[in-house]
Amino acid sequence: MCMGVTAGAYILTLFAMKYRQRVLGLILVSPLCRAPSWTEWLLNKVMSNFLYFYGMCGMAKELLIKRYFSKEVRGSVLVPESDIVQACRRLLDERQSINVCRFLDAMNERPDLSEGLRKLYCRSLIFVGENSPFHSEALHMTSKLDRRYSALVEVQACGSMVTEEQPHAMLIPIEYFLMGYGLYRPTLSISPRSPLSPSCISPELLSPESMGLKLKPIRTRISL
Repeated sequence: MCMGVTAGAYILTLFAMKYRQRVLGLILVSPLCRAPSWTEWLLNKVMSNFLYFYGMCGMAKELLIKRYFSKEVRGSVLVPESDIVQACRRLLDERQSINVCRFLDAMNERPDLSEGLRKLYCRSLIFVGENSPFHSEALHMTSKLDRRYSALVEVQACGSMVTEEQPHAMLIPIEYFLMGYGLYRPTLSISPRSPLSPSCISPELLSPESMGLKLKPIRTRISL
C-alpha cells in the first residue's frame, strides 16, 4: 500500500505500473502524471537558477511555498502565515540548494505516464486541493484510470499539500478505501464467532463495487 504527494505520487504510480504484483493500492495526493507544461518547465528553470546563484534565498522559498500551499495558509498583509508555512520555511533552510536543483531538473525531465494508466488495476484514491497548481493533473489522471478502481476527492480552499492543510478531509475517504481491503476501525466489542466479526464477513461484501465506492468519483467540499 503506497501513499505519495506530488512528485512522490508520480514515482509511486510509475512503480505500480512496472511492478503490478507488488502494489495493492495507491493513495495519491495532488499527483503528477504528464510531462511538465511549458509554464511548469520554465518556473522550475527559474527556481533552479535562483538556487544555483543565490542558494535557498527568499524568492526561491516563496516560489516553492506558493506551489504547495494555498493562499489561505500563506497569509497576507493582514493575516499572518500559518504555523504550517512557517515550519516549511524552516525546513527549506535546512535543505542543500544543489539537491533541490537536482530535484527540479529531474521533474523537468519526467516522461508522460498517461498511456500506461489504463493498465493500472490496483485501487487508487486521489486527493487534490482545488487551489493546487496540479489540480488539472489530478483530473487528467482520474480520466485515464479505470473508474471501477479509482476515486477522486477534491478539497475546497486547499493547495497541493492536502496532508498538511486539511488532513481531516482525508480521514473518511481513506477509511472507506481501506474497508475495501477488509480493514476497518472496530466500533463494537464483538465475539470472534459473531456474524459481525471480520472473519465471518464475506470478502465480496467489502469489495469497492458492492459498497459503491468505486462506481463513480467522490467529490468533497470542505469549507474553512
